[in-house]
Parts: sequence; structure tokens; C-alpha cells
Amino acid sequence: GRDFIALLDEVDSAEDRHAVSGRLAAIGQRIDLFDEARPDTLLAQLQDDILELRPLAETRSTWGAVDPARDGSIRFHVAHGPQREVEILHDQLLAAFDADPGLRPRDIIVMVPDIDAYAPHIQAVFGLPGADDTRHIPFSLADQGRRGEDPLLCALELLLGLPESRIGVSAVLDLLDVPAVRRRFGIDAADLPQLQTWIRESGIRWGLHADQRATLGLPRDAEAAAPNSWLFGLRRMLLGYAAGPGAPAWQGIEPFDEVGGLGAAALGPLMRLLATLEAHWQILATPAEVPTWGSRLRALLEAFFAADGDDEAFALLQLERGLQAWQEAAAEARLDDALPLSVVRELWLSGLDEGGLSQRFFAGAVTFATLMPMRAIPFRRVCLLGMNDGDYPRSRPPADFDLMGQDYRPGDRSRREDDRYLFLEALLAAQEHLHVSWVGRSIHDNASRPPSVLVGQLREHLAAGWRLAGAAADDGGAQLLAALTVEHPLQPFGSAYFSGGDGALFTYAREWQPAGPVAAAPDGLPLPPFERDEPLDLEAVGAFLQRPVRAFFNRRLGVWFEGDAVAEDDLEPFAPDNLGRWVLQARLIERATRDMARGGEGLPAARAEVQAMARRGELPAGGFGSLWQEALLGPLPELLASFRACLARWPEAADDLSVSHACRIDGRVRRLEDSITGLRRSADGALGRIELIASDLVVRGHYRLDLALRPWVTHLGAQLGGQPVTTELISKVGQFTFAPMPAEAAAARLDALIAAWDEGMRRPLPLAVKAAFEWLRAMPPEAPPRSPQDKAFAAARKTYEGDAWNVGERDRCAALARAWPDFDALWASGEFGDLAVALLRPLRETMGRPPRGAA
Repeated sequence: GRDFIALLDEVDSAEDRHAVSGRLAAIGQRIDLFDEARPDTLLAQLQDDILELRPLAETRSTWGAVDPARDGSIRFHVAHGPQREVEILHDQLLAAFDADPGLRPRDIIVMVPDIDAYAPHIQAVFGLPGADDTRHIPFSLADQGRRGEDPLLCALELLLGLPESRIGVSAVLDLLDVPAVRRRFGIDAADLPQLQTWIRESGIRWGLHADQRATLGLPRDAEAAAPNSWLFGLRRMLLGYAAGPGAPAWQGIEPFDEVGGLGAAALGPLMRLLATLEAHWQILATPAEVPTWGSRLRALLEAFFAADGDDEAFALLQLERGLQAWQEAAAEARLDDALPLSVVRELWLSGLDEGGLSQRFFAGAVTFATLMPMRAIPFRRVCLLGMNDGDYPRSRPPADFDLMGQDYRPGDRSRREDDRYLFLEALLAAQEHLHVSWVGRSIHDNASRPPSVLVGQLREHLAAGWRLAGAAADDGGAQLLAALTVEHPLQPFGSAYFSGGDGALFTYAREWQPAGPVAAAPDGLPLPPFERDEPLDLEAVGAFLQRPVRAFFNRRLGVWFEGDAVAEDDLEPFAPDNLGRWVLQARLIERATRDMARGGEGLPAARAEVQAMARRGELPAGGFGSLWQEALLGPLPELLASFRACLARWPEAADDLSVSHACRIDGRVRRLEDSITGLRRSADGALGRIELIASDLVVRGHYRLDLALRPWVTHLGAQLGGQPVTTELISKVGQFTFAPMPAEAAAARLDALIAAWDEGMRRPLPLAVKAAFEWLRAMPPEAPPRSPQDKAFAAARKTYEGDAWNVGERDRCAALARAWPDFDALWASGEFGDLAVALLRPLRETMGRPPRGAA
């Protein structure tokens, strides 16, 4: 680096050079056999300038203008993130292989500032095409830290953190994903889905037991099996297996009766794993001397890992060698102090990341490596990724205790200057092409981001020394940079890749090609009709009508946006959100009404169920759990009293009702088949249904019509069973009765809903139910569907987008936000009013307004 150049300058003088030249000339030994060809590409000219130390003025006079259409030796690529950088590189390499059949993967090197940060993206992009795919490019990853790469070492690092760990569900499941761990405890990979289901449904979240939680500074639970701990869940599983389905609680333990049959054999290995974790959790928590640590760590490896294969055996061998080397070094240093686990862990594992320069480098494939010395040997194509401002040159501030970093002397390493030199080496190593990319656009708002200062200096030098062919002299450099730089779209399926307008934008990802023309169309193209293996049912139609856009994404595309609906595996319940509270209360209502239908009182059954919820770990522990029990039970007495009055009107249980209906849509037949349960019969023989709604049916003097949509669809279907059916809706606040209606009228309305379902499975229908009901409420009855009434439009917009005090319907449904980011976009479809009138107005007209004083 800089010190080497300084030494050359010290010993290099004009007198010495003339003296050597004179002596060689005197004996006739100076023979030049070097034939210097004139560089014909921008990259070669730049390298020649560096070789000759040519100043800019001479550069401008030496080289001609650059034509990027013929000279592709240097290209800059601007992306929106590391994933896009790698996707762009993959397409560029495929194009290079197509253009030059003599190019081989081993002729290409790709270097990044930190290979560990890019390794997942490289694996995802280059590892996706199979070996039989024409897009497959052999590649190898060099310089990766083994601690973050090898599953066995990841598991070991997790085990070495046991004393400080919560030992959550995710940590144990991560252990079970490691083959060497499963092999040691005899757990088959096919049993993992079943074990994961048992673990989650039995209420396990974190902590071995109360004593282990107490070591983390939490109050000690009165019971050893603290709620939501591993001991808590295992006791539930064992009791459920021993007592069988339907067994009552025993000594405060609620049985988990899903464990049974031949699959129960998987529970034994899981218990052995947890017992082994507990034993080593206690052992590792105590400081010890070096020989004792050696015995502990060898016992840990023996207890948890059973190698099968060269890779696992080699990893265990490396661990044993590292442990032996550490013990020998400690003995030579006469280290006799007791050491804590944190020190031992870092000393043992840090040696595994000390890779050498030969670590899977130049393996006959496209090599991905970290920018480091001795990497920049000549390659036909050199690609530099991650050249972001702040990431390269890399910042490595010296540690506080590093005295050498505070007192520089000649010969000391300067890592930042090393990176400048490595960039120069990489530039000189490229024989035919230099590919440079960086994250030049924000993935959030598309804001411009600068490249590395080194890339900026290179671009400035190119703009100052060369110009674009055909451009004016005063602006030729800037135009040249624009011609050498490719701005890529945010997504790999961007329409620009398929429009053909820019030859620099292309893709080999044929999976996205069908999406290209659709994305480019103004309104999109509908999908073919959705074919189901089984007929439609009333639940599918009701769920669609309540959330049509979400149904399209979920059922047709298989896309779920609501990631927060998945429970956190490692968190015990503290305060259920609105949805969680609704689910718990709906279960209490179901239990109570089922009991009342059999002649019981209902409320005692609900109390027993809420206590069972607490024993299952579904409610917060301690006093918070008691408060939640009271909150869940509070509305039930009044609700059950209303239900009891309904039972008096419909005293006798009736048989289920079968519904079969055919709807013709554009020459196709869409069948609906279902069975309606829970029917009751009155004293005069009439049929009726009672539905309890866990939420309030009346809010601020208006019906929550969106809550009545599913019961409405079921009510329509019930009219097709051969006998009129009455449906009574009961909620904590508000009631309503759907009267029987003629089968022909019910069939016509159901046909409209089925046709909407059919169309809604081909494209997202521009309908937001809550906003549509609000629009219908504010619209004058005589107004046409597309009339832009100011009052109705404003009411629907407020419901859809929300305001400072209310969350909008769009913000509660990510699918709606994805399809129509605001109400203007939803209204611009031109179908909102028509759909609201055709699908929702019949329900609104049927229910009308609640009686005065209902809420």
C-alpha cells in the first residue's frame, strides 16, 4: 500500500536509473521485445492511463470519443437494494454468456464489501434455477464466516447462550431444524410439523420453568410449571395423552388431548431434548477453570450432535481442534482463573471465522468474494456490488484499547487506504468488462442515493477525460456517464423490462414475462375463471361478500398480507387485541349457547370455559388474567337472556337443511351446495335460526351491516331448502330478525352474489364494504349509482381513508391498500356505486334503521 510506494520513492532516483541504463547499453544487453497495442476500449484506455501515469490533459488529447453501443467495457448499474443488484447481475451475466460462447463462469469474479450480507441474496437468485435450467450459472461463495453459515455451528452458538436465553419456542424449533441435533435425539424430520403444532397449541411460549425464568430477573412463579413455559406445555401434553379426549382438568392442569396414536412417540424425544437443555443450562451458568470448561464443552458436543457426513464430521473436528488449541494456549499462559461462559464462548468460536485467502476461491465457477488483498488477479469480467456511500471504503474504527491505532508508524496497516488500493486493483484486474453497481435509489420513496466516494471519483475522472461520441465537447462527459449508467426498476417484473423501449433493460426471468403485459395494461386483464374442485358453499360466498378484495388475493392468488395475524411464538399473552378478544368471546358464546340448547343455564358453562382458557395459557397470568376473565364474561348475562327468549320462541331442535343451487354465468354453471345446521322449530312448526354475534350489531344508532353479511347469505341459502326459514340475530347491543322470503327472490339475490364471487375471483372488485354501506346511507334513494354526491362521497372517503380520530377501512385491510391506495383510486374504477347498489343495497333495505333506543 502507501508505505510500499513510499519506500520505492525513497530508493528510486534519476541518477540510479541513468546509471543502470548506461551499464546495460555498454554491454549491449538492453533488448526490448514488448509490442504495445493501442487500447481500443474505454476500460483498456483507463488502465493504460494508470500504467503511464497520464495526466487528464494528455488523456483528452490521446483518446477519441466513446460509443457505448460498440464499447461495453464499463457499465454502472443503479438498483433499489442488494436483492435487485444480484438479480440485475444474473441477467447481465446471462447476456454476456449469450454474446460470447467462449466466456466461462471461471472467467468472472464478483466482489462485495461484505460477503455475509450478500450471501442470502446470491443463494436466492443464483441458486434458484436448477442444473437443467438454461439459466443456471455455477457459482461459489468464498470468505463466508462459518458461524453464520453452518447450521451445526449456529446451533452450537445458540446452546452456548443458554444461561442468558429465554429458551423460546423459536429457539428450540431452530435446534430441531439441524439434522445433527435431530439425529442425536432420534427425531424424524417428518415429525417436525406435528411437534410444532403441539408446541404452539399447548400454550408453550418461552422458559423451561419458573426457576429458569427467575434467573432472568423475573419474579418467581408460585407454580414450578409457570404458565406458557415448556414444563407447563409438556404437562398438558402428557395428561392429555394419559387421560384421553374429553378428560377434565386435574390438579389445575388442563389436558391437551391432541397427543395420541402412533404419533405420540415423537413426544419422548422432545422431552429428552428439553431435559438435556435443562442439564446444560445449569452447568454452563457456573464459571470454571479452563480444564473444566474443556470437559463441559466436549460433553455438550457429545450430548447434542451426532455427525453423519463429511461436512458435519469436519465441523466437529474443527471445534475439537479449536478447543484443544485454546486449552494449550491457556496452559502456556498459566491461566488458572475461573472464566465465565461469555469469555469462553467468544474465544472458542472466534477462531472458526479466521478464513484464509484460499477459502473456496477460484473454484471453477463464478466466484463471489469479499474485497480483500490478493483477490484481484486478472479476470475477463470483474463485477463490484454494494459500492454504496458509507459501505465502501469500509469504516473500521480502532478499539479503545488498540494503542497501535492511536500511534501510527510506517508499516502499520491503514484499512481505509487498503480499500482504496483494492478498488484500484479490481479495476486493473478486469480484462474485458467492469461491472459496478450500488443501491442508488431508496426502496421506500425512490430518493437518489450517492455511490461510494471511490466510484464517484472514477465517474468524475471518466467524465473529465472522455466524451460521448456525437456529443458537444462542453457536455460530452456528463452525457457519457448517462450513457454508461443503467437505472433499473424497483421490481424484477417492472414493465420497462418488457416494453422494449430501452435496450439496456432486459430480463431472463421468464416467470415474470406473463406479468409484464398485464402490468403494462391500463386497468389490468382479468384472470381466467377460477375452477374449484368442489362446489361453492355459503361460507365462501359470505366471506367474499364481507371482504371481496382480500378474498381475491387469498383464494385466487394465494397471497396473505395480514402477517400480524400470526401469533408470536415466543410471547405469552398480555392483553389480547380486538381481534383476539373477539375470538375468545365468540368461543364463550358458542359454549354457553350450546349448553343452553341442551337445557343448561349457559353462564356456568361460560365461566368453566373461561377458567379452562386460563389453564390453557390463553389469558394473561395473575391479576391481569382475572381482569380479562371478568371483561369477557361481563356482557354474557344480558346476551344469554336474549338467547333464552329466542329459545322460548323456537323450543324444538330441527334437522339440518340441505341446499343445492345452480347458477348460470356466461354459459357456465357454478354450483352451490351446503348444509345449514342449528335450525330450530317453533310451536306452530315454522323453521328458524338463531345467530349470536360477538360484536355490537348497533353502533351510534346504526346497524353494523358488515356484521350481518354472512348471516344474510346463509339466510338466503336457507330459503332454498323447501321451507321458509326465519333468522334471528342477537348481539350485545342490538337485535334483528330476517323474515322468510320467497325462494325465487332468494335465488335471484343469491345468483347475483355468486356471479360477483365468480368475477371477484378473476380480478379484485372495486368494493370496500364499510365505505359502500356509508355511501349508501348518505345517498338519496332516487340518486343514480354513479352520482358523485358530495355528502355521500365525503362520508365514503372518510370511512375508507380514516381521519385523525378513526382508522380507515383501507388501513385495516392491506389487500385494499394494495389495490386502491385512496378512495379516489377506488372511485375512479367506475364500478364502486354499481357494485354497492347491486350487492349491498338489498341488505340495507331489508334491515333499515334500528328502532329508537337500540343503542
